[in-house]
Amino acid sequence: MEINSPKSLDLYAKVEDLLGIEEAVIALYTRYQNEVKLIQPHSLLDVGCGSGAFLEQLKNTNSLEILQGIDLSPVMVERTQYRGIDAHCIDLCKLEGRFDLVTAVFDMVNYLSPKNLDNFLSCVADHLNEDGFFVFDINTLFGFEQVAVGAFIAEDTKRFVAVESDFESNEYSMQITLFEDTNGLYRKSQQEIRQYFHPIHLFKQHKRLKFVRKESLSLYDLGKADKEFIVMQKASH
Repeated sequence: MEINSPKSLDLYAKVEDLLGIEEAVIALYTRYQNEVKLIQPHSLLDVGCGSGAFLEQLKNTNSLEILQGIDLSPVMVERTQYRGIDAHCIDLCKLEGRFDLVTAVFDMVNYLSPKNLDNFLSCVADHLNEDGFFVFDINTLFGFEQVAVGAFIAEDTKRFVAVESDFESNEYSMQITLFEDTNGLYRKSQQEIRQYFHPIHLFKQHKRLKFVRKESLSLYDLGKADKEFIVMQKASH
């Protein structure tokens, strides 16, 4: 079973609305909206745009000249395009163009393994205009250990999903099993998604992006921060 493959991301896309994260996502979008208003970019790229809900919100509330999303899940990209947003199924490092602001919303950066993180940040720098910003969020240890771990089931009239997740040695694994009604027969799909804990110092030491600030967020009101909201800026030559 390939981890974090387009198939696994597509399966996550099929069940995302059943996972009970809507309130947390809305709160996070609000924080990003405030940052966009502060930076006032003319162009924005959202990496890992998902179904495009965040980009649609930006489109309706900001006067951005260029608004674009990319995602490795074809299902997600199709949903984003359906909202009337310019979106493409492509890896960031293969994309052309530069932007005033690059975003990576709802722990997208945690999908990168430690060995791939530095190269990804360099690709972000390649796609930023001079003095451009990179704004993203990552899970804290508390977010992984106390919020994300466990077993979960949910269903509607056509789908039954079971999620089992664990966190060990700074790696989080989520196994998704979906039973989907197709003309009276239930089809089983199963994929694994993996995320990685990234300590803050990894971002502070990057040579091409300057660490500006971070803000601890508690999206689930459990008394401790489950997210770190981070702002970086393209470093001057």
